[in-house]
Amino acid sequence: MAANIPAGIDKEQAFGMAETEMEYRVELFNRLTQTCFNKCVDKRYKEAELNMGENSCIDRCVSKYWQVNSMIGQMLSAGGRPPM
Repeated sequence: MAANIPAGIDKEQAFGMAETEMEYRVELFNRLTQTCFNKCVDKRYKEAELNMGENSCIDRCVSKYWQVNSMIGQMLSAGGRPPM
């Protein structure tokens, strides 16, 4: 099976880039989880399951987090600067 490695990049460099990307994704997931959990889940656990309000809050939080992350990624890849 042929790998989709860009020209001028050897397999070792491609593996390093993939590893860095994976570390970034794991860090992003951990930050998202921690941020939305702290914002939405009551610190005093009353029930084993999330209630409707917590569930709704987490859904909105995750959605906004991904939207902002995507916007920033698009700006950075286009070489743009965020509006101030």
